[in-house]
Amino acid sequence: MSITVYVPCDAGALSLGAEAVATAIAAEARQREVEVRVVRNGSRGLYWLEPMVEVATADGRVAYGPVQREDVPSLFEADFLHGGSHTLALGPTDAIAYLKSQQRLTFARVGIIDPRSLDDYRAHGGYRGLEAALGMDGTAIVQAVTDAGLRGRGGAAFPAGIKWKTCLDAPADRKYIVCNADEGDSGTFADRMIMEGDPFVLIEGMTIAGLAVGASHGYIYLRCEYPHAQRALEAAIASAEADGYLGDDVRGSGKPFRLEVRMAAGAYICGEETSLLESLEGKRGQVRFKPPLPAIEGLFGKPTVINNVVTLASVPIILDKGAAYYRDYGSGRSRGTLPLQLAGNLKRPGLVERAFGLTLRELIEDYGGGTASGRPVRAVQVGGPLGAYIPASQLDTPIDYEAFVAIGGMLGHGGIVVFDDSVDMAAQARYAMEFCAIESCGKCTPCRIGSTRGVEVIDRIVAGNAAERERNEVLLRDLCQTMLAGSLCALGGMAPFPVLSALDHFPEDFAGAADKKAS
Repeated sequence: MSITVYVPCDAGALSLGAEAVATAIAAEARQREVEVRVVRNGSRGLYWLEPMVEVATADGRVAYGPVQREDVPSLFEADFLHGGSHTLALGPTDAIAYLKSQQRLTFARVGIIDPRSLDDYRAHGGYRGLEAALGMDGTAIVQAVTDAGLRGRGGAAFPAGIKWKTCLDAPADRKYIVCNADEGDSGTFADRMIMEGDPFVLIEGMTIAGLAVGASHGYIYLRCEYPHAQRALEAAIASAEADGYLGDDVRGSGKPFRLEVRMAAGAYICGEETSLLESLEGKRGQVRFKPPLPAIEGLFGKPTVINNVVTLASVPIILDKGAAYYRDYGSGRSRGTLPLQLAGNLKRPGLVERAFGLTLRELIEDYGGGTASGRPVRAVQVGGPLGAYIPASQLDTPIDYEAFVAIGGMLGHGGIVVFDDSVDMAAQARYAMEFCAIESCGKCTPCRIGSTRGVEVIDRIVAGNAAERERNEVLLRDLCQTMLAGSLCALGGMAPFPVLSALDHFPEDFAGAADKKAS
């Protein structure tokens, strides 16, 4: 009887040597004449322990990590195939504190199943949401998503049910579902983990969305830097088509839904939904004027639902377990769970899925283990390169959309990047403006010109004396307000957030060169 060993095929694990480890385990097993089945699963999200190898034992899965190729012979000597003791032993996977305290709904199967196996997906509750949706009309499906309180997990946090209802009510001969998988924010990797570790949940979510609004075709607009996700998605789509979950007659319902992957243009701006649509249509990725909204006039001029990966992947459990089940997680207007991605200066970077309500401090200290450098946390950027810098004094802010707005921040896609007290916040503010200048599509003047001038003004602030700094700070704040009020999309409209937060919370870092020299 063969023993099953799990070695991640996740891009993060591969970058740390997972492929060599999988090959070494298979080779060592053959040499020792031991029957081993190596399954390439997704990552559990404990990236400081990758590659993390798991073994299926009579008492459940046991983990070892981080494993390198040279560790494989000693693992066999320690009888790791039966949970033997080893310096890399982590114990039962489910008992690891980092995982045990999470509330994984969207990521319930990631790291557990074989992402290429449709049978494995169904054995772990997959496609039950679609089966439920097939017995409902579009209005009922949309109502379930609305009642669950699901909001877009891509940044804007707009209620998914309202967007779907708008598309459902828009008359048209053809409608589309578009998944924004152009995950470009710094410190984010949740979308990639789902697509590589549980691609069927995204396919199921998009199919349910198609049934809900009457769309017959879907596109996954995938970041071009994600070749592993592309292969996983295309293999899963082929399996779903072969088993009747996609095609002209989804599971005998008489309703069509087809799905295809389109590789993105490699531009940050194409993560903005209307630029994405322009790119999908084969045009240059530039922001469209709104209205009309994409839900009314989107891809090829037809009503289109656009949501990101985590949003769509959250839909199947809502239809399977019911709106109330999902809604009962979280608090206030922030319902359900949010996959939070811990990155930057941390001892334990990785993915944490929890219900809304825990604090930034809990995330950074209890899960992240504090800074990798051992120095105090000085700032945390939440929500990608356009997110505000949160000072250490505000770490007790709960993870909640409205709570973050109240302190001038945003949750965005759930990316959390930690900096210790050695960070130069003036340099970080400059980076935000420079990033906007580089990535701007150029369509609107506040973003195109304002970001370039912003870099120049920050340079003058840092180089000048106190009087010059005061004048230039007034100019910079005025410029930021122009960008906030006048930009066509969130790139120019949010690039001031990190700049203003750095000015407000870390003014000492903007002291001019002349002042520093004098002191």
